[in-house]
Amino acid sequence: QVQLAESGGGLAQAGGSLSLSCTVSGGPFSIMGWFRQAPGKEREFVAAMARLSSTDYGDSVKGRFTISRDNANTLYLQMNNLNPEDTAVYYCAAKAKTISRRPADWGLWGQGTQVTVSS
Repeated sequence: QVQLAESGGGLAQAGGSLSLSCTVSGGPFSIMGWFRQAPGKEREFVAAMARLSSTDYGDSVKGRFTISRDNANTLYLQMNNLNPEDTAVYYCAAKAKTISRRPADWGLWGQGTQVTVSS
């Protein structure tokens, strides 16, 4: 059974940093990524990475967040220069073939981890 499990969320001050991890059991998958969802908003693409290292970032996080992965089973998201607009539940996701920014294209999801940034 495939499972994705996020960890590392929490509380940070504006300008601070947090890092997230996602461990995949039953993988590896060619594409892994991060999405986020704030209360009352749609799920938003954050970043994704293919196994051969190509990456894509959402416009709102480009230059502040960095996605990485180890050889197979763990995905990371380093978040720097956080601001209150980054407050959301962050989800890890996995899919095959190509990177997509559309949540509907991703078939596997973790339970999410809360990130809260105070001003």
